[in-house]
Amino acid sequence: MIDLKELTQAVGELDEEKVTEMLTEFVSSKPTEEEAQKVVNACQQGMGIVGDLFEKGEYFVGDLIFAGELLTEAINILKPVIGGQSASKVGTIVLGTVHGDLHDIGKNIFRSMAEAAGFVVHDLGIDQPVENFVEKVREVKPEIVGMSGVLTLAIESMKDTIEGLKKAGLRDGVKIIIGGNPVTKEACEYVGADAFTTNAAEGVKICQGWVK
Repeated sequence: MIDLKELTQAVGELDEEKVTEMLTEFVSSKPTEEEAQKVVNACQQGMGIVGDLFEKGEYFVGDLIFAGELLTEAINILKPVIGGQSASKVGTIVLGTVHGDLHDIGKNIFRSMAEAAGFVVHDLGIDQPVENFVEKVREVKPEIVGMSGVLTLAIESMKDTIEGLKKAGLRDGVKIIIGGNPVTKEACEYVGADAFTTNAAEGVKICQGWVK
């Protein structure tokens, strides 16, 4: 079995070669989906280390971007064993980082994992104005809207976006999940979302529950 601590460390150190090697070996050992989820969590913990080092000034924005790419690559290697076997699409998600916020690592992790779980994800990108969410929801009629933000001001932007969906008459047709560092139960109630998460894997589970 793969050494999860070692994997977390390798992701934290941005050791692409080691991460790829460990994951490829792991996938070839025909793991269970449960074991695979533990490996995904270990990778996410590695991302936590990256975030901490960034806050301490030891890593820079380029490192964060590389870490995001490394994680996407990791999820792609794991796709065959993390419940992505179902060819059928389970649902559609419109996803974006709300206006005023430029962070996308958490959003990208969530997108990779949601796609691996069989969702079609329309990723709007970062700093997305309310009307972009409204237009996309009108166009693709998703079951779920995911909003991401890392800054405290993102909470107000999420509230604006949900108000915009209400005004457009689209709110009742979708479930809304918000994610990112500042989100809490209180924030979720304040903005009018259906659920919140600070963990991408948990977020995907919530979405799966909604479309079952």
